Amino acid sequence: MENFVLIGVFVLLGMMFRRLKAFPKDSAQVLNMFALYVSLPALILLKVPQIAFSREVAVAAVIPWGMLLLSAVLVLLAARLWRWDRATTGVLLLVVPLGNTSFLGVPMIQSFFGAAGLPYLIIYDQLGTMMIMGTYGSVILALYGRDSALNLSAMARKMLLFPPTIALMLGLVARSWPYPEKLAQALQNIATSLVPVVMTAIGLQLRLRVTPKVVAPLGFGLAVKLVAAPLLALLVCRLSGLGGMVVQVSILEAAMPPMVTAGALAVIAGLDADLAVALIGIGIVLSFGTLPAIFWLVKTVLG
Repeated sequence: MENFVLIGVFVLLGMMFRRLKAFPKDSAQVLNMFALYVSLPALILLKVPQIAFSREVAVAAVIPWGMLLLSAVLVLLAARLWRWDRATTGVLLLVVPLGNTSFLGVPMIQSFFGAAGLPYLIIYDQLGTMMIMGTYGSVILALYGRDSALNLSAMARKMLLFPPTIALMLGLVARSWPYPEKLAQALQNIATSLVPVVMTAIGLQLRLRVTPKVVAPLGFGLAVKLVAAPLLALLVCRLSGLGGMVVQVSILEAAMPPMVTAGALAVIAGLDADLAVALIGIGIVLSFGTLPAIFWLVKTVLG
């Protein structure tokens, strides 16, 4: 509970800093890049060697792809039913399947499950969310974005050179060689910076602007992302007899609000900017209520 409160404190600090002239307009971007290039890779390097690979762990890599299929199908059906335009449909197809599974996921999973849940988060995030972003996300941007084109070689290059991906590969190689104590401590100290840095950045970027035209797709998108997707994942896992921390972490990861980066890319690609910003901002705020509820339900159903 203390960690959960601390998350809210850093978000509020970010919102306060946004009003101070002492903080440049690109402060959030700088913090995001630091987290992406330093804090998150350090956490991955620290936790990946602790992963004990098994059939159960594979669940963490499969669930995000199942959530992608569910979300995309529901969005396409809704777009046809309500006759949403291409800009609206493109935003929903890009943003709804992609959760904030690393930046927001790390502090949330740590709050609910402790450090023991982080290795499973890394599997979900790196083999699920980030691969989906690099493949499916690139296709959606190419099909719906303004002046976008699908470049498979560029897509593969970005995925392989992505700092967390490099850290994941190095961490897998290092599984056979325990880190020296001083190196492990250094990685721990660097990884500790992730929560305050990313939550402050989220506060700096948080926007709660909603225009009337986006209310319907906004409500639909957040209902799918924050409620329908994790509940279906919970139902499937329960009926399949799957359990344990890896499943619980994966379901909570499926309940994370939309990814900030996906929303930013939607805006850059010329899609519906108002909808993209609202999905990110409102989604983060609502997740402070939906995530504890999903966590309680997961614990109740799966034990």
